[in-house]
Amino acid sequence: MDVLAFLVEPLQYGFLTRALAVTVAAAVVAAVLSCWLILMGWSLMGDAVSHAVLPGVALAYIIGIPFSIGAFVFGAGAVALIGIVRSTTKLKADTVIGVVFTALFAAGLAIVSATPSQIDLMHILFGNVLGVSASDVWQVLILGAVTLAILLFKRRDLTLLAFDRTHAHVIGLNTRFLSALLLGLLALTVVVGLQAVGIILVVAMLITPGATAFLLSRSFDRMLVIAVVLTVAASVTGIYASYYLDISTGAAVVLSQAIVFAVVYLVGRPDGVLWQARRRRPGSSVGGRRQSADAVAAAAVAPRCSADDAATSGA
Repeated sequence: MDVLAFLVEPLQYGFLTRALAVTVAAAVVAAVLSCWLILMGWSLMGDAVSHAVLPGVALAYIIGIPFSIGAFVFGAGAVALIGIVRSTTKLKADTVIGVVFTALFAAGLAIVSATPSQIDLMHILFGNVLGVSASDVWQVLILGAVTLAILLFKRRDLTLLAFDRTHAHVIGLNTRFLSALLLGLLALTVVVGLQAVGIILVVAMLITPGATAFLLSRSFDRMLVIAVVLTVAASVTGIYASYYLDISTGAAVVLSQAIVFAVVYLVGRPDGVLWQARRRRPGSSVGGRRQSADAVAAAAVAPRCSADDAATSGA
């Protein structure tokens, strides 16, 4: 099979073309948002919201309304509930998040188990991207476009919030509003990603792209570009792999992103794990001196990059 036939054959099927459109749209939005989640240390919050939407999706199916409405309501509700419990107790954030999202996830499982004939739990948990309709595609594209537009419009304020919350507050930014906005966009992104990879795997799309980009760059603007490019490439690769290998599409997309992260982690930069191991070999005096020089340079550059990004954001 030649390369052209290899690329064109899957696109002859309408369901696979729609799956490709939905997956790429979800991947772009999740990749952009993941950069902020990584910098702010909110990865666990992404996990919480993705699981907390299950009862909303189940109730939406039962009532007969678009599942995105139920998912967004419960996602935003979970964020609000976490904030309330966190502010009225002495519990740490990770503890509150764990209690809230497991409780809501269990409630969703209970609802699904009570109505097994109406709801396919596997499609909710792991996605059903090959079964999306044209209306589902438009829904994902519209929600994704709205989320992405808001993120880019508030990019400077959100970036300053991520790097220096105190400075953002001092110069007059409403940090509480920005935090709430970012969490609301997180709920919307989860809704977008549900069609592609489901509740369980959407958290990977919210963490892996930003983590991969962070290993490759300390400039936030470059992080955004790297995260999007690598995630789109991995998502398209996952779609094709699912077609030719006959495996789960959502799992193939997430595994492709994980493989990209692993490659970057090992050899993506001069300070990658394999490069470090090579420089630490006995007798490698040049490597030792280079490693020390790299460490000094990294220590000098990283704060400057952070400061530059923060200054640019506040300008």
